Amino acid sequence: MPITLTAPEGVLTEAGEREILPRLSAALIEASGATGNSFFTGIVGGTVHILPIDRIYAGGANRPVVMVELKLPNIGLATDEARGNFITAATRIVAEYCVPGHKPNNTWINILNAPDGGWGIGGRQYSGEALVAAAKAAA
Repeated sequence: MPITLTAPEGVLTEAGEREILPRLSAALIEASGATGNSFFTGIVGGTVHILPIDRIYAGGANRPVVMVELKLPNIGLATDEARGNFITAATRIVAEYCVPGHKPNNTWINILNAPDGGWGIGGRQYSGEALVAAAKAAA
């Protein structure tokens, strides 16, 4: 379940550039109720993209927005409460790893869902049912 974090240069601390993705991964696993599940943990990952500050825009103007995009199968964070829990945790984590002065309204979280069967790992297509079965088998 890929997490893509995009931030302008100089907005994340040095530690933040290294540590933010593991923390966001843990927040996703926790919000999903899958802490300790080896299958679920093994399919959470992502990338950190640091761009020149003049390459990030909001409202048509250059602005230091930090964006967290989460791509999930349709069963991921299936309830409004679970999505809210992740958004709250991710926003807090971003704030912890940003330089002083980063404004909360410059942190954006976006959750995207793939349709059933639109998820694959290692060349294998997974339905939501197959993902749940694999996670249960690892529990």
